[in-house]
Amino acid sequence: MAMAVGSGSKSGEPEIMAEINTTPLIDVMLVLLIMLIITIPTQLHSVNLNMPVGNPPPPSTPPEIVKINIEPSGNVLWNGETLADFGTLESRLALASTQAVQPELHIRPDKKVPYRHVAAVMSSVQRKGLTKVGLVGAEQFL
Repeated sequence: MAMAVGSGSKSGEPEIMAEINTTPLIDVMLVLLIMLIITIPTQLHSVNLNMPVGNPPPPSTPPEIVKINIEPSGNVLWNGETLADFGTLESRLALASTQAVQPELHIRPDKKVPYRHVAAVMSSVQRKGLTKVGLVGAEQFL
C-alpha cells in the first residue's frame, strides 16, 4: 500500500497529490477475473459421434495371406517355396496386385539378413501397388 507524504512545505497548506491509489482498482479487477473464471463453461475436448449400434458383419471371405520369408543368404520364400531370383518375386507381386481383392503380405525377415534385401523386397511391393503389407516377427529385433 502506498502513502503520499507531504514535502514539508512551510506554507501550511497540504501539497496536491497527483497520484491515484490503484489498490482498490486492482482488488476490483481480481474479483471480476475470478467471477469470469468461475462462470465460463468448461470446454470438453471430445468429439461427439453417432456410432452404429451392433456388431459389424463378418467378412464374406477371409483374406488370402501370402507369407514372404527372407533368409540370411538373401533367398526369398513365397509361402514356403524358394524363388529362383528376384524377377520371379516381381512377377508374383505383379500378379497379386492385379487380383480383385489384394492378398495380405506378411514379410518376415530373418534376424541376420542384411537390410538391403528387406528394403529391396519392400520397394518392390510398393512399386507393384500392393497396400496390405505387414512386417511380421519384429519382436526378434528388440
